[in-house]
Parts: sequence; structure tokens; C-alpha cells
Amino acid sequence: MDECIACVDNAVSHIRSAWSGQPRVLVMAGTGLSDCAGFVAEEVSLLYKEIPGFPLATVESHKGRLLCGDVSGTKVLVMQGRFHLYEGYSPWEVTLPIRVARALGADTLVVTNASGGLNPTFKEGSVMVIRDHLNLTGENPLAGPNVDAWGLRFPAMIHAYDTFLADTALAEASNMGIPVCDGVYAGLKGPSLETPAEMRWLKTIGADSVGFSTVMETIAANHAGMKTLGLSMITNINDPDNPEEATVEKVLATAEKAMPGFERLLRQVIGKLGDRA
Repeated sequence: MDECIACVDNAVSHIRSAWSGQPRVLVMAGTGLSDCAGFVAEEVSLLYKEIPGFPLATVESHKGRLLCGDVSGTKVLVMQGRFHLYEGYSPWEVTLPIRVARALGADTLVVTNASGGLNPTFKEGSVMVIRDHLNLTGENPLAGPNVDAWGLRFPAMIHAYDTFLADTALAEASNMGIPVCDGVYAGLKGPSLETPAEMRWLKTIGADSVGFSTVMETIAANHAGMKTLGLSMITNINDPDNPEEATVEKVLATAEKAMPGFERLLRQVIGKLGDRA
């Protein structure tokens, strides 16, 4: 565990040597959303490979770059690309950026992803505000020795996704005419996509969308005392009775089309943080 603490400290020191800002928000951009940075007045850009201890983003469309900048007077960190369990990374490696951002001063996480819709009322290209999640990965970033300075041994998860942030995102998206919904996100380990039987089961247990990320980061953020907003881009609809193959190309195309609205929504929500004490 001492090695983990040292890893966080080294990454923090490196970022602080390049940028003097005090971030309040960490934005994690998911698959197809790595280019989502037009809402940020960029001040410093760091490649993941330049940051001590950071894994490398190996997934197509994940740029592997950390942007440091400003949004409406709020200092932010934006991760253009994230890390996944299916890449072979451990829960600790997947959530390292959470620990680093918290040590830098961030108290809010905005985690985004591309996901398959399970709710039949959802439409491709809409944004699902995550109200809750199902951790079906078989992993947990808090397993093992606890660092008491980082958080409680047994953190509550009944408010894993902050109600104020979720309500704000829903209202702002609606006001801007962005197709929006809310629901429960099921996090799987991946990388194989769901069978029709698995789709039916996920719907039965209450999932509205499904993907391969987000839950590790959200658990770590709650452990660290951060408020979390989850935004899931619905890039395809999973219908077990009429299954269609979901391709990376289709996911990226849907995300690209919805990008301008997504960026406007992020700008608005981050700008509203000043309304919160």
C-alpha cells in the first residue's frame, strides 16, 4: 500500500510542476468522447505516458491525454481516455486518476461513457443521467488494505451519484433540447458484448443501460468523498428479440454526432457548481 501512496504522490508532484491550478472537477471522457474538450479553456496538456505511474490508454479513440484548464471560472482536469479492467488493468490502476485528482483538490467527478441502451424507451444519441449502478464486474477498487487518509473502510453507496448534479444535468439538457433520460447503469468487465440472454437478464434486474466502465471510478470517488455525476451516451439499443451487432465504428459515429450537445451540457453543469455551497 505504501507503493500506491507513493504512486499518487509522484503523479501529483508531476502535475503540480506543470500546472499551478487548483482543480475542483475531474471529467473522465469515455469511448468516442475523448475529443470532448471544446468546453475547456486549456492551460496545460500532459500525455499519460509523461505522468509517473499512469497506465496507458490502449482503446481506439482514447487519446491518452490529461487536459488542465478552466470552465466558467472553475478549474478542471479532463481525461481524454480512461482505463478499463478488460485491458488487463487492476481496479487500483483503473482508479488511480481518482486518487490523483482528489489529492490535487478536486471534489467532484463527472464520469462519462458510451453504453448500450436496454430500456426500450431510450433512443440512440440520447444522454442517460446515471441515477445508480450495478457492479457486475466481480471487482472492487477498495479490496485489500484501506488507506484511512483516503476514506472509510466501508463507505456507503446509497448516494453513489449525487442528486443535485443529476437533477441539474437533466434540467439543463432538457432546456437545451438535448435528448435526455435517466436510469441505472450496469457495469460489466467486458470486453465481449452481451448475449441476448444476458440482455434479458440485465433488464430483469433493473438495468437501463450497460457498459464496461464507470463503476470502479464511482466507487473510488465515493470512498474519497467526491460528488459524482454520471453521464452515459446511449450509442446503440440492445433488443434481445431483435439483436443487432454493435460495432466500434457505429459507437464512434453516434458519439461524434452527439458531441456538440454533450460539450454544451458539460459546460452548463460545471458552470452551475458555483450555485452549490
